[in-house]
Amino acid sequence: MIKIALVDDDKNILVSLKMILESEGYTIHTYPDGIAALKGIKNNSVDIVLLDIKMPRMNGMELFRKLREFNNVPVIFLTSKDDELDEIFGFKMGADDYIRKPFSQKVLLERIKAVLRRVDFNKTFKPSLEEDGTIQCGSLVLSSKLHTCLWEGNNISLTSTEFLLMRSLLNRPGVVKSRDQLMDEAYKENVYLDDRTIDSHIKRIRKKFKLLNSDFTAIETIYGVGYKIKIDEQ
Repeated sequence: MIKIALVDDDKNILVSLKMILESEGYTIHTYPDGIAALKGIKNNSVDIVLLDIKMPRMNGMELFRKLREFNNVPVIFLTSKDDELDEIFGFKMGADDYIRKPFSQKVLLERIKAVLRRVDFNKTFKPSLEEDGTIQCGSLVLSSKLHTCLWEGNNISLTSTEFLLMRSLLNRPGVVKSRDQLMDEAYKENVYLDDRTIDSHIKRIRKKFKLLNSDFTAIETIYGVGYKIKIDEQ
């Protein structure tokens, strides 16, 4: 049974959406703010998170960042804000979808199903994320604590920027990351870079992997969009 975390400070929304989603066969965990949700999701894993942006104690954006430190669960933002910049920022952070309030219940249900279908399609490539920041997917292991990258048991020497790019791709294998997303995750804020800088980094990363395996094709270019990584589980 699919488990959904619903995070919103509006009690009416929590109650009404809980009833609607439970009638569709989902198991729902509700949280009135980000702090409660962070603790709850750590203790009770879920398959998808519906997350309001404007909340007390910890807003949705901050909760999203903290979730990504230990969990790759898909997230749909729910917000009553009209500022387009919030929507853009949400997608840049890696949100799976973004729905503005008020929204159609039928549309919300279809959006949830669409995200779950994408996750199910890519489940073969779902990595394991350990508490110490180690990510493992098939033959690829990234350790944030040790700052190491292992491919088929062999060490790949990556620069700090290359490591961050690999971690960003591996956090959501099978999901396309735009150049803007990759730049935001690999560089500090307020740093201006040409998006072709990312292309150069990816080219060097591929070259390092191909020195060990000339058939390495795990990092795919999606022309006009960005990059994704797909690694077969063994």
